[in-house]
Amino acid sequence: MSSLSLRPLPLAQTLRLGRPSAIWFKPALSVVASTLPPNLVLLALGRLDLALYTMAGALCALYAHDRPYAARARVLALVVLGMTAGLAAALLTASLTSDPVVLVTVGALLAAVQKTVCEATRIGPPGNVVVAFVMSAALFVPQTPGQIPGHLALALGAGAWAWLIGMAPGLFRPHGPERRAVAAALRAVAAQVGGGAGAARTAAYAALHTARSALHASGVRPDPTRRALAALLTEAETALATPDADAAVLRAHADALRGTGPVPGAAVTAPEPPYPRPRPVPLAHLAPLALRTALGCALAGYAALALGVGRPSWALVTAAALYQANVTRTWSRALQRVLGNLLGVLLFAALAPLTHLHPVVLVLCCAACNFGAEALIARNYWLGSVCVTPMALLITEFAHLQDPGALMTQRVLDTLVGALTGFAAAVLVTNRRAGRHLEHALTAVEEARAHADRLLARPRPGTLEPARRALAVALVDLRVTADTALGEWWQRPLPEERLLRAERAGHRTLGETARHTRGAPAQAHDSGTTEAVRP
Repeated sequence: MSSLSLRPLPLAQTLRLGRPSAIWFKPALSVVASTLPPNLVLLALGRLDLALYTMAGALCALYAHDRPYAARARVLALVVLGMTAGLAAALLTASLTSDPVVLVTVGALLAAVQKTVCEATRIGPPGNVVVAFVMSAALFVPQTPGQIPGHLALALGAGAWAWLIGMAPGLFRPHGPERRAVAAALRAVAAQVGGGAGAARTAAYAALHTARSALHASGVRPDPTRRALAALLTEAETALATPDADAAVLRAHADALRGTGPVPGAAVTAPEPPYPRPRPVPLAHLAPLALRTALGCALAGYAALALGVGRPSWALVTAAALYQANVTRTWSRALQRVLGNLLGVLLFAALAPLTHLHPVVLVLCCAACNFGAEALIARNYWLGSVCVTPMALLITEFAHLQDPGALMTQRVLDTLVGALTGFAAAVLVTNRRAGRHLEHALTAVEEARAHADRLLARPRPGTLEPARRALAVALVDLRVTADTALGEWWQRPLPEERLLRAERAGHRTLGETARHTRGAPAQAHDSGTTEAVRP
């Protein structure tokens, strides 16, 4: 029988600022470059009221900044198509009915679908939030069927421009994402050399796995630079299992990966064996999250309508933005969202008199808020929300200027309604499968470790690389699954002792396989010397 498991909800750590992202300026500059030109063109044409549709496509430039360019081209194209499909569904609904209850219901269902797709495909930040923002706004814009093709064409045109913005840096640094991923992995390993265990050590393996995945992403072809980067990862994996490894060398290599200079201290290697790709997230695992999103968004919209606030779309998108892997993380996001929005309303109050001076000032202030949001959100979600809120309020004035006081009141009420009802749905919809998923992940680690141990016990183990990497992937997946389950409520007690034993044993076996590989002849290298490779 399930027992009630209530873990304390974090407060101070939820609001603590982290370090800025290494590429914080890339999404910040990209979103300005993708949104500002279309808005200025519409302003020159006297049709700034159409900015909602160009913004839908332009905001796609926020995605896939960590993907290699060959993979980014495909992902960005799919994001543009997905954004356009969501916009089309919203516009079609708006053209067929003006019943707010129907619009909220459709919006909640679309939000649940978008959340599920983003999680299943591991699209990465900003996830479903931007798509939900566009979709919820479009639902409540008066529309006729005849207008839909033109509006979708605007979105697709702006999306094509966003695709070009996202791909443009590849002309100057074609291996930039891979170099950054490998540098991050080297730093993570350097922090754990000679010690660390459990979650901290798994974080280093997770960084290595992320870097390997970048080098082996779909559409990415091996070349001398990527092989040299792979050799650096092999060096880092060995260092992680070597007590006397030199962390300073790893950090120096990571620093040298900036720019387009030679890959340091890496021998050109032969093609690597196939690397385990992340397994698709089973839809059954996402069912509670989808149900929470649908229920929470619907309740938020209905509550906003009942209170007569006037903008149920804001309450709906607030709820849609809350849902994370478990209840504890959803609580943290709710707290961050409320604080950021309240402070953002104050920022809007300061900007409103300025933006009412001239439409150009309005457009430029919106672009500045876009930049600020993406520059700050990596440090903490609430800090980015301080800029997101005035941006959303300013966009509502693109069609015509409105009373700032009324906008601010509506935003505060809708934020509170969306956060309260959204979190309530997360608590009500239980995820009893979290414990079962942890059991499966534990079994996978134990089986992968047993397989690697059997290979090590042979007089001639042969190649350990596939078994070693499979165990590393299983350990990373176990830690993610455990973190999710440990933050969930209303479930059976979790096998925490078994989890600890499995992680310790798994890391011991990983260390043994790495040491065995290190002691074996370097058959993967073209020569015994280290060759610098220029990209």
